[in-house]
Amino acid sequence: MEKRKDRIVIMGAAGRDFHNFNTVFRDDERFEVVAFTATQIPDIEGRRYPPSLAGKLYPEGIPIVHEDDLCKLIKREKVDEVIFAYSDVQHEYVMHKASLVNAAGADFVLLGNNETMIKSQKPVISICATRTGTGKSQTTRKICEILLEKGEMVVSIRHPMPYGDLEKQTVQRFEDYQDLDKHDCTIEEREEYEPYINKGMVVYAGVDYGAILMQAEKEADMIVWDGGNNDTSFYRPDLQIVVLDPHRVGHELRYHPGETNLWMADVCIINKCDSADEEDIVKLEKNIRSVNSDAEIIRANSPLTVTDPEAIKGKRILVVEDGPTLTHGGMAFGAGKLAAEKYGAKEIVDPREIAVGSIKETFEKFGHLTDVLPAMGYGKKQIKDLEETIKRSDCDVVVSGTPIDLNRVINIEKPLVHVTYELEVPEEGRLEEVLKHF
Repeated sequence: MEKRKDRIVIMGAAGRDFHNFNTVFRDDERFEVVAFTATQIPDIEGRRYPPSLAGKLYPEGIPIVHEDDLCKLIKREKVDEVIFAYSDVQHEYVMHKASLVNAAGADFVLLGNNETMIKSQKPVISICATRTGTGKSQTTRKICEILLEKGEMVVSIRHPMPYGDLEKQTVQRFEDYQDLDKHDCTIEEREEYEPYINKGMVVYAGVDYGAILMQAEKEADMIVWDGGNNDTSFYRPDLQIVVLDPHRVGHELRYHPGETNLWMADVCIINKCDSADEEDIVKLEKNIRSVNSDAEIIRANSPLTVTDPEAIKGKRILVVEDGPTLTHGGMAFGAGKLAAEKYGAKEIVDPREIAVGSIKETFEKFGHLTDVLPAMGYGKKQIKDLEETIKRSDCDVVVSGTPIDLNRVINIEKPLVHVTYELEVPEEGRLEEVLKHF
């Protein structure tokens, strides 16, 4: 009698879940993945993981359903194991999900790095973090700049954000602004890719990170992994750099899988020291040492560059910030608010009363947000809601702390001041020395 396949559900958010399937389950006849569940990101359920990506064992693809249907799914499909595969959540949250899954009758599983990290033929530097919004991407760009100046052929590979047509997003390469339009990028995707393009760098992303790596290796001597949220690297690193935030001390020990990154770190970069209290920085250093006594610790700043500081002074300001940092990243402010306060805004306008559609729903879901507007734009409808919310705001000037030029994607009728930020290491040559030893 033929042994029954283990029936699997993968809990995800259109990123790590697909990667875990591709690396562990796709071609293994011992398992049958009956569904992915989706959360965190709006409107990704109701699709299918396409046959072209799912492989020969799944000629009809794999359905993606909302996580709210998980218990019914476990019982209806006689599921044996549920794989938890998304990030930037508290440890307690993970165990609540484990209790739910166990109560429904299935095993609850976290896959380890041995199974999910792909080994590259080229050296890999991994930039990960303990939370969303710590400054991974600016750190990655800084690392790439140093290596490029030394004559290395470097490309970055970014954690996935496949919110559109998954087949078309299998392997994506971004080198110029036309590539953003070609791949029909959301605001969240543009926030990650556009800063690389601004610096003349190449960045890859997509869905199949084995195929992405094979293409990237053809043009690079070295790969730099730019992690999303606080997820672990998809590639086995030769040097693991982890970025931490002194504005959220303690989160490095309380969030999954950020604490995993901390345990694995060769180098810990404490970012935003220029806007943090010394007491919090010292406390964070102690927390790092309590987990990873061997890691090298580097302090870094995230100084702001403002396109027109004088336009802020004495004006009523609407602050627009990076969406994911404010939402599941848990921050109540970002670079935009810091700039508005620093350069003498008369008033920071509360956007909650004039928010429309999905933006209004975002404020209802994330009650810690008060006087900043998250630049949510996971689809065309949400982008229109963002545009209308900004249009309805009774402000003199819009201050944008997002990493992109919002005028490329929406029509802003008010004057727009753009705030950018790059990594700065006060101890001259410290980061270069780390890379030299690597």
